Amino acid sequence: MLLVAFAAACALDLAALLAGLRLGHVLAKPLLMPLLVAYVVSRRPAGAGGASGAPRLLIAALLFGWGGDLALLFDAPAAFLIGMGSFAAGHVCYLLLFGRGRTHPAIGGAYAAALVGTVALLWGDLPVGLRVPVAGYSLLLTAMAYRSGALGTRAAIGGALFLLSDTLIATGVAEWPQPPRPDFWIMVTYLAAQYLLATGALAPRQAYGRSVIQD
Repeated sequence: MLLVAFAAACALDLAALLAGLRLGHVLAKPLLMPLLVAYVVSRRPAGAGGASGAPRLLIAALLFGWGGDLALLFDAPAAFLIGMGSFAAGHVCYLLLFGRGRTHPAIGGAYAAALVGTVALLWGDLPVGLRVPVAGYSLLLTAMAYRSGALGTRAAIGGALFLLSDTLIATGVAEWPQPPRPDFWIMVTYLAAQYLLATGALAPRQAYGRSVIQD
């Protein structure tokens, strides 16, 4: 039921964005991450005597994402920086959660090239006060996206989608041309990213957050 509630809140939020209903987005967005947290907390590994199977780092990452969600509801430079800081803290939690599991060096090279190219292209179009914070955040985000592969394909896709979502935000801040309803595409990729990262971390082969990486 919690997963159904999360899906329903996602549908309401995305429908509001498509319809241009600001109030619907403001009402639905604060519900999203708490419902996903409630779902992951409800997951229990077999034989755990009722203890929650959700790693604390995963819960913390999602809650920091919630903080970022709330901050970005406000259209102000300070709110943007607060939101970026909250998401950055969430990425640190994800990186700690991923541990030392193996990832492919070639994928790391591709992510590094994407990071350098994106920051170089955006740099001149970003507000001066946001250039360094965005570059630092981008480095942390890209590291998270790359290391998410340590938890398997599902989490790796989630990490890539998170990177895509935040890149869309950055191009909007830089006032690059945007697709129709950019907020919809930002949210749909973000929600898919958080869901895939959460469920990837809870996959049985990952031993609920401990590094048990299988070939």
